[in-house]
Amino acid sequence: MDDEIRAYDTGRTDGIAGRRDNVKAGDPDTGADYRMGFLDGRIEVFHLLAAVRRIQDEATD
Repeated sequence: MDDEIRAYDTGRTDGIAGRRDNVKAGDPDTGADYRMGFLDGRIEVFHLLAAVRRIQDEATD
């Protein structure tokens, strides 16, 4: 279980940074956890950018 959690965390960190490791993503044991973490990281970035856009829109109104 520790390997899966570590893979998820690494994927999330990579997702936030915008860099995907295809070797880790393709690992037969932990690849799915890495990919899920990566996706969650990218979603966090999307929400952060959306929040910044809302703040900018509110400031110009």
